[in-house]
Amino acid sequence: MTQRKIMSMISGLTLAAGLLLAAPAAHADETPATPPAEFTTDWHDPVTAAPPIPTPGTRTCEVTIAEARFRDFTPYRGSYTPPEECGTRWHKVVLRLDGKVKGRQYDRLGHLTLGGVEIFRTSTPEPSPDGITWSVEKDVTRYRDTLSRPQPVEMLIGNVVNDTYTGVLDVRVTLTFHTARGAVKPAVGTPDRVLPLTETTLTTPRNTERILAEVYATGSGGGCEEFWYLTVPGAAPYSCKATDGPYREVRISVDGRLAGIAAPFPHVWTGGWSNPFLWYVTPAPRAFDVQPITYDLTPFAALLNDGRAHRVEVSVAGVPAGRTGWSVPTNVLLWQDEGSTVVTGALDRHEVGVARNSSVHTPGSPDVLETTGGGSLTVAGHLNTSHGRVATTVTRTVDHRSTHRWGADENPDALSARWTDDETVTVGRTTTRTHRAYTMDGEITIGADNRLRTVLTLADRAFADVVRNGKRLSWSRLDDTYTGDAAFTLGVPREQRHAVGTSAERYRLYGSEGCYDRSLKTVQGTLVEDLRRC
Repeated sequence: MTQRKIMSMISGLTLAAGLLLAAPAAHADETPATPPAEFTTDWHDPVTAAPPIPTPGTRTCEVTIAEARFRDFTPYRGSYTPPEECGTRWHKVVLRLDGKVKGRQYDRLGHLTLGGVEIFRTSTPEPSPDGITWSVEKDVTRYRDTLSRPQPVEMLIGNVVNDTYTGVLDVRVTLTFHTARGAVKPAVGTPDRVLPLTETTLTTPRNTERILAEVYATGSGGGCEEFWYLTVPGAAPYSCKATDGPYREVRISVDGRLAGIAAPFPHVWTGGWSNPFLWYVTPAPRAFDVQPITYDLTPFAALLNDGRAHRVEVSVAGVPAGRTGWSVPTNVLLWQDEGSTVVTGALDRHEVGVARNSSVHTPGSPDVLETTGGGSLTVAGHLNTSHGRVATTVTRTVDHRSTHRWGADENPDALSARWTDDETVTVGRTTTRTHRAYTMDGEITIGADNRLRTVLTLADRAFADVVRNGKRLSWSRLDDTYTGDAAFTLGVPREQRHAVGTSAERYRLYGSEGCYDRSLKTVQGTLVEDLRRC
């Protein structure tokens, strides 16, 4: 049974910010509580195992940039002014959202922009009848250029409030500026300019020497593209159709020429997989802090530096023509050569690999859809800068492999999927290799007793190495894994659902800067383990 169908049945009823050195011995952060036999009207506030953002302990300034109660689709609009007392020599800037909601409400997707630059995208938890609070933090130091000037603010978490869905989303968003002082230096390596790609044209400063584009790509909105990984070709008997099956690829082009490819992250929001009891305490990876896809467009810098407007477009391959459901807000980050008025050069190499996309349906009991897909792209260019000729080569390869099985009336409905996204960027003699892997393995069943059960494992993994002249300069390994198992009775009032569920998340991040390892476990909405290792 599809998630769209099941959600309508129960409707009446979204690499970490930095490595941290952890304590050498494992320890629990909270005294474990005794869980109830089933979910009640209250449960632990949402919590994730992700690390806090490391800060230097210097003087800080806090600015509230948004404060709103979202009841509908009216955006919050305000203004932002940098705090004078903290200057502009910041070591770090941290965004924090604090929210609260009670009653009944779906998960909602939200975003926040400053001066048109999207700096934060999120989804919300579903509340308990008694109410919950939650918070999210994000390192936004890379938007220093935007933050250094007064800006208009816009924030929206689209919501519906009525007699059934009573939850009003009450949120406050702040920026905390951590100053540089003494040995704590101002942040280095932040872009000189950050431009929102509000239209499909881009004009860069003529002395640009590095270009990154970041795309906050999400499939959402409650339609089939929210569950794009479950879509099937038209001939297969399943309710979510897509002509070419579930393969999706997020692409960026410059003047009509493919400039970057990426595997989309398979976001699961807090009502996902037909079972909100999975997510009441522990959300899926990246659900509260949607991370952008980053593309290195530096090989195209010489072409873009001619002072003219160029067409830059983002698209999602595999989405049926005319179907909505994807958001791809994009920022362009630029670094300028202070010693040059105009940086010249050329695009030296552009190779697009053969695209692969095959979905084979085998009828039966269950029906089976086997999908494989992928692509590759290599671009290279050079720039004549004030500090010499700099060559950049970017190679990226993406791959999708999934097996989707479903029975009569889509019960059971199961998916095992793996996406990989491998990128190698060489600048001069320095090479950065990044391997990303996302996995999803789950099944929804409805028993003869009308009990819906979802069992699901999700993983977000990344491995990065930086090498110069054959010598490793730095490395990191990320593994954020979630597992959940929850069940409830369909078609009855809330107090008769007899819902039970367990969830666990382990977030491990380690490498040349240290290590962080935290695990959480919940039972019936009670946090029974919060353990830190390293």
